[in-house]
Amino acid sequence: MNAVSAIKQYQQVSVDSSVMGASPHRLVQMLMEGVLERVATAKQSMVCNDVAMKSRNIGRAIDIVGGLQGYLNKDVGGEIAENLDNLYDYMIRRLLVANSQNDENILDEVSNLMIQIKMGWDAMPDTYKH
Repeated sequence: MNAVSAIKQYQQVSVDSSVMGASPHRLVQMLMEGVLERVATAKQSMVCNDVAMKSRNIGRAIDIVGGLQGYLNKDVGGEIAENLDNLYDYMIRRLLVANSQNDENILDEVSNLMIQIKMGWDAMPDTYKH
């Protein structure tokens, strides 16, 4: 086993361990962090003109946003969940445009939206984190 392979294996074990012990609240935080990481990597790939890496990371970001969207419970969350659903849908559409048009500004827009959502999520009182 080479060093790169060993590092990747260690990282996967570390991620798996983090997920296994995480609360539902923390899992959502991790997904949001994943979106931000993928969008940042996609933006760097645009700068480096690495089309395959850009597309792969935008695709992963779209998948994660779709996962967040799928977690929404509109029966319990009401208007807030409905608004988030619409915002996640908007973010997915914008990511598709960013990918097709190589537009870094759209990636910044999506990143800023996710940061705002995450800030609200992070500020949630402990009584709601179950």
